[in-house]
Amino acid sequence: MAEGGGSALARASQKAMIGPWSHGIPESSRMGEIDFGPDAFVDVARYEQRWYDHWLKGTDTGIMQEPPLRLFVMGTNTWRDEHEWPLARTQFTPYYLHSGGRANSLVGDGTLSPDEPSNEPPDRYDYDPENPVPSIGGNNSTATWTEKAEEPIIPGPVDQRPIERRDDVLVYTTPPLERDLEVTGPMEVVLYAASSGRDTDFTAKLVDVFPNGYAMNIAEGILRGRFRRSFSEPDLLQPGEVDEFRIRLVPTANVFRAGHRLRLDISSSNFPRFDRNLNTGDALATGTRMVIAHQTVLHTPQHPSHILVPVIPS
Repeated sequence: MAEGGGSALARASQKAMIGPWSHGIPESSRMGEIDFGPDAFVDVARYEQRWYDHWLKGTDTGIMQEPPLRLFVMGTNTWRDEHEWPLARTQFTPYYLHSGGRANSLVGDGTLSPDEPSNEPPDRYDYDPENPVPSIGGNNSTATWTEKAEEPIIPGPVDQRPIERRDDVLVYTTPPLERDLEVTGPMEVVLYAASSGRDTDFTAKLVDVFPNGYAMNIAEGILRGRFRRSFSEPDLLQPGEVDEFRIRLVPTANVFRAGHRLRLDISSSNFPRFDRNLNTGDALATGTRMVIAHQTVLHTPQHPSHILVPVIPS
């Protein structure tokens, strides 16, 4: 809006406030399984009233003299004012996937590192749309639409270890951090992969692993194979052919504290948060036939799968 607004006034008058909340007005400092501290509970209506009093009543509330962006940084659980997005001081840093992500336990999983991969063997898993990876927590707007389900989906952070033990979730983790690392901004996973299906999905999830093992989901994204190059001109996959999949994750603001670890989960489903891909390439609205897709994720000098992390210098 600040770049493409219809007038100079519109372009110069944008404000954003982003907190650790879901769709509604925050009722406490808690979201999902995490309490983000007393500063997370904000009287949003007070900010809204100052905004509307300025524009609808002509009252000088001082809001237009404040920085345009106010964001909550998880980890330190503090508010910070900023002037642009992405932040001008962002250092976009690749963290590369290294072999070993396929496992049915957290022992022996792959690693995540700023070091580029060597000629490492690929990781493989099977995605069965009849047994998709269930959504637990996440960037959901609300849980009311599933409140009658046996296992309602709640928004926000929920321990991801139950799904990370599945055979169809690849897990890549850094060693414990020696110092705090702030990750604030947009993120993208560049995945080099192949599938046996004419169409399939690839999902990505950034996770903050606490020293006690708790795996807090931070941000997630998904890409449907047929739309890997264009949303307006679908292009089905060639089975077995390596392709590049750029998965955009929702932006975040989180400090991974010293002793914590960054983790990237790769899979092909996050259901019902996202619609399942049936892997056939049939019409999205009417297809019912399902097949299992055999997935291969590469990490070599020619195919350096990685996540581009927006690191903010301390």
